[in-house]
Amino acid sequence: MKKIPLNQEYMKDKETVLIFAEGAILKSKSLFSLYNHNAYLPIGNAVELITFWSKQDINIVYCTSRKNKSAQHMADLLNRYGFPGVYLIARDKGETYKNIIESLQPNILIEDDCKSIGGAWQMCITKVEPKLKEKIVAIAVAEFKGIDHLPKEIGELKLLSK
Repeated sequence: MKKIPLNQEYMKDKETVLIFAEGAILKSKSLFSLYNHNAYLPIGNAVELITFWSKQDINIVYCTSRKNKSAQHMADLLNRYGFPGVYLIARDKGETYKNIIESLQPNILIEDDCKSIGGAWQMCITKVEPKLKEKIVAIAVAEFKGIDHLPKEIGELKLLSK
């Protein structure tokens, strides 16, 4: 797992919210630019909502489907748009999203429903060990529709069903 630092420091003993970048909070300008990470834009008010969350004594971490240099470009993009966070996680060779989730063990996971690439079986939470999965508030949002409908208070976010 590669951790690319962003703009905030990790706070020990604080809860962690892991947000999948592509599809949940970022989308391409058009279908033609789907594979051009520089053409991605924030969805709705994602920056403002995550900024509000970041002020509630939690760690914000992002996950990307990108690898190698593309992962660094995604981190640069998050910084350019002003997304607050501790770091961006990218998979290493042979690593799965399951490995990342089980290693990080976030309190809350927000990801899109992966509708365009096959649905739930492609989601980060799907293959996580059941006992660990029970401890994570997993929130699936509609792909490319954003997170604007989610509560502003982390306490309310934790109450959302899996």
